[in-house]
Amino acid sequence: MHPNALLDLSAELLRAVLKLDQPADAVVSAFFRRQGKLGSRERHTLAETTYHVLRQRLRLQHLAQSGAGPMERRLAILGWQGAENLLQVALTPPEKQWLQQVRTIDTATLADKLRHNLPDWVAQPLRERLGEEEFMTLARALNDSAPLDLRVNLLKAKREEALAALQAAGIEAQPTPYSPWGLRVQGKPALNRLEVFTSGAVEVQDEGSQLLALLLAPKRSEMVVDFCAGAGGKTLALGAAMRNTGRLYAFDVSGSRLDALKPRLARSGLSNVYPAQLAHERDERVKRLSGKIDRVLVDAPCSGLGTLRRNPDLKWRQSPQAVQELRAKQATILASAARLLKSGGRLVYATCSLLPAENEDIAREFSAAHPDFEPLDAAALLAQAQVPQAEALVSEGFLRLWPHRHATDGFFAAAWQRR
Repeated sequence: MHPNALLDLSAELLRAVLKLDQPADAVVSAFFRRQGKLGSRERHTLAETTYHVLRQRLRLQHLAQSGAGPMERRLAILGWQGAENLLQVALTPPEKQWLQQVRTIDTATLADKLRHNLPDWVAQPLRERLGEEEFMTLARALNDSAPLDLRVNLLKAKREEALAALQAAGIEAQPTPYSPWGLRVQGKPALNRLEVFTSGAVEVQDEGSQLLALLLAPKRSEMVVDFCAGAGGKTLALGAAMRNTGRLYAFDVSGSRLDALKPRLARSGLSNVYPAQLAHERDERVKRLSGKIDRVLVDAPCSGLGTLRRNPDLKWRQSPQAVQELRAKQATILASAARLLKSGGRLVYATCSLLPAENEDIAREFSAAHPDFEPLDAAALLAQAQVPQAEALVSEGFLRLWPHRHATDGFFAAAWQRR
């Protein structure tokens, strides 16, 4: 494809994504389906340019004000993530001159919000918690792309065997530092045709998500519920930890998300998983299992702000009002899921949010309202699960993962035992 056409397509894709009326990954995927003749390098350039603009939106929009022509074209030029020589071929002489001038600007001199690229309502609570220096370190980490983490399915392979299979395929990987199940892959290789993937020996899952399953620590032959299972990443990890014994319910209100679990479940070799769509958190299925379950994981619907490295559009699509609505939903779901547990059972509440309002506040409110649930120290639970450096992952008894500290997505988890 001629560079001029590729730059035009980049501007067209940005125009669609920056409406912010749908998740960016869905918009990009639909765009690629319509542009059926794109090669892999062209798709890579378009996608990476789009995500770079989303990450650096405030700064790039500010810098783009000095240019001419459609805003989306200016943003595509400033955020270009393809080959530099292709960009230069596509630019007009005035655009080349303008880009050269913009590149001389020292971004360290720009206003605070143009450097951290976060909405004020997100930046403020994080700055208050971390202090200015660490907050800016976090902001820089959130504007990087996330690594590709895999979970080894121990029903089918040992971690060393999966690592060797990846290396034999020319893929660089190393064990994750915290999860004993994890491998971190360099770059973004195509895994879906590799035997190690198609056989179910590995599954894509962020290390932080793996740690949630380790925190719940289900045992053989137990009855376990993944209350907000979604597409089932944690469900599969829990089923493998149970060694394919017992009974594992994968509940979700979304049938389409549970449908996405089916091919993953088939690869995994698990036969102890029972997916079920709920009408709501008080569904009759929940009532029937009340007081019978050994362990419950509530990976609650949340703002997703801990996943900004993967989903940078969320910081522009979420709002304080949406978080308040989510808080009410989180509290209701947690209270309903808690009813499932038998005496001595373990409950874990988790989010992929960085905000205390969705995390510590919800956990403390639940503890205050439910004296029959004893808070558990996450560091002790992770140490029992053979997680190294468990203390470094915990704050005030809660699991607290940060992209800039732990190289995972941002995760929070609290655990209780029913008395």
